[in-house]
Amino acid sequence: MIDKVVASAAEAVKDIPDGASLAVGGFGLCGIPVSLIDALYQQGTTDLETVSNNCGVDDWGLGILLKDGRIRRTISSYVGENKEFARQYLSGELEVVLTPQGTLAEKLRAGGAGIPAFYTKAGVGTQVSEGGLPQKYDADGNVAIASSPKEVRTFNDADYVLEESLTPDFGLVHAWKGDRHGNLVFHATAMNFNPLCAMAARTTIAEVEELVEPGELDPEHIHTPGIFVQRVVLATSSEKRIEKRTVALSSTMKTGPTTETGSTLETGPTTASGQAGAGR
Repeated sequence: MIDKVVASAAEAVKDIPDGASLAVGGFGLCGIPVSLIDALYQQGTTDLETVSNNCGVDDWGLGILLKDGRIRRTISSYVGENKEFARQYLSGELEVVLTPQGTLAEKLRAGGAGIPAFYTKAGVGTQVSEGGLPQKYDADGNVAIASSPKEVRTFNDADYVLEESLTPDFGLVHAWKGDRHGNLVFHATAMNFNPLCAMAARTTIAEVEELVEPGELDPEHIHTPGIFVQRVVLATSSEKRIEKRTVALSSTMKTGPTTETGSTLETGPTTASGQAGAGR
């Protein structure tokens, strides 16, 4: 078997050229291949097309590439937490292909399985299937590129839209454990898009929190077989961020202001910013 371990994240991404397409794992801030993204940023790679559930946040994940104008086009399903993303999209600097989340997952899975296209109900009767969804604006706010209509067929009296699969040039994923042969195990919700990105890409690079020797992983617990992975590197960043933290009030803080009748109002949970949630 081939030892797929490389010495550093910089070495792992060094052949990713300008203009490459990337499938990048993660959901929100969970399971993001931060070490690989940082190495790509330091390398100066630009004009990228990314396929990811979201495009990071303003200062983390894919957001650092976006901030410097390194991403030309992105295929994503959720983009609501990145102000710079919104600015670039609305000002005509970024092309955005909004895709239903389940459809995006299946486009990647189908690509990895060698299926060129599939039919789904998601998006039928909307701009997803009928076309006209703005993908890029010009500097004056006019639609410069709009989505094209897609084929719709009827099966068992229900309409389905044809979606093509995705096979990006490179895949960047983050795993909990991996061995030298490229077998990967993901932890908890990092199972999100990571296994799908790993199987869809032509060349997959995995950063792992723990590198083990072949045979140490239980075969029944392997999520992504090594056949889908070309390079493995030990992750250099251990930082794990929480996108939105919500904490419960302590028992001594559960009473709110007093009403005119003398009763108290119970407040909801507070966020990390100290803002209280809606009362019950």
